[in-house]
Amino acid sequence: MSQPEDKALAIRVSAQTVIGQAADWLETSQRVALATVISTWGSSPRPVGSQLVTNERGEFAGSVSGGCIEGNVIEQCQKIAHTGVTRILEYSVSDEQAWGVGLTCGGTVIVLICALVDRTVVTDLYRCQQQRKLVALLIHCENAEQVVFIAGKKDASLRAVGLDPTQLHERLLSGVSGTIPVGAGQWFCRVFMPSLRLVVIGAVHISQVLVPMARLAGFHVTLVDPRIAFATATRFVDTRIVRQWPDRYFENEPLDADTAVVSLSHDSKIDDLALIAALKSPACYVGALGSRKTHARRLSRLEDAGMTPAALARIHAPIGLDLGGRSASDIAIAILAEIVSVRSGPGPVSKPKEQHD
Repeated sequence: MSQPEDKALAIRVSAQTVIGQAADWLETSQRVALATVISTWGSSPRPVGSQLVTNERGEFAGSVSGGCIEGNVIEQCQKIAHTGVTRILEYSVSDEQAWGVGLTCGGTVIVLICALVDRTVVTDLYRCQQQRKLVALLIHCENAEQVVFIAGKKDASLRAVGLDPTQLHERLLSGVSGTIPVGAGQWFCRVFMPSLRLVVIGAVHISQVLVPMARLAGFHVTLVDPRIAFATATRFVDTRIVRQWPDRYFENEPLDADTAVVSLSHDSKIDDLALIAALKSPACYVGALGSRKTHARRLSRLEDAGMTPAALARIHAPIGLDLGGRSASDIAIAILAEIVSVRSGPGPVSKPKEQHD
């Protein structure tokens, strides 16, 4: 039985890293090849759409198997990077190999390997990822032709190669990667969903831990705090910092359903503005730091500001899952865990017993 292909969320984390690394290598004129899982049967360590990129020296980023076929895939990628051809390889994952990567039984993985030679295609794709656009990379399974397709953009050239833009739009909106038969051949459509966005309100000590953790977890992170003394590049290295009041920031960059908002400033003048704006948006997660007493006072203020009980019920407070810790690192981990839990769907959620004021 074919493994379901609806695991787009599971492969978002490494997608931007893979394409970004490919863009970097091509920028320095290195030979690059891309391996993509295009089909699976039985148990597979990685879902359809998982990718691995290598350069001519054998350096790689990403994963197509969790380790059990990686070595051979990298070797094949190096060969193909030099020849420029395309190959489709079938791997059987034994029960023993599957057990080593956490599965109970084996299966079959089919991998498409192609050379990446068009720097413009890779650069455009990476730029779209950075801009959080819904985009797809189309790879012809026989001749290695590659096309970038952006959701909502009209592209007459697609019909010239036999692709139906309407069908592609439907696939992008579904978020499901897969093969598209065209005439006697086929294309593989790798859908790249917009990266999950995390807006952290308040440049506090918990934020100093949460921000780098979130970046490692694949979030597109922005730190918002109008207090210039707090929001400094020294305290938050390699972080996008916006020194504005939250309501002004959200006016300029509206929230969407792939955004989580975490309010940590512990200053009601800042936090309340952020929460009001977030609760009026389709943000997938809204959380606020503070004890139950602090949150009760917060709810009263927000109710006076016109927020409805239904809107207020969206706030996750005290913030984070109850993992038992109380340090800044513990709270940061608990916050990320709760965001992932909420974003992934309904399930048992254990709340923290208390957070200090």
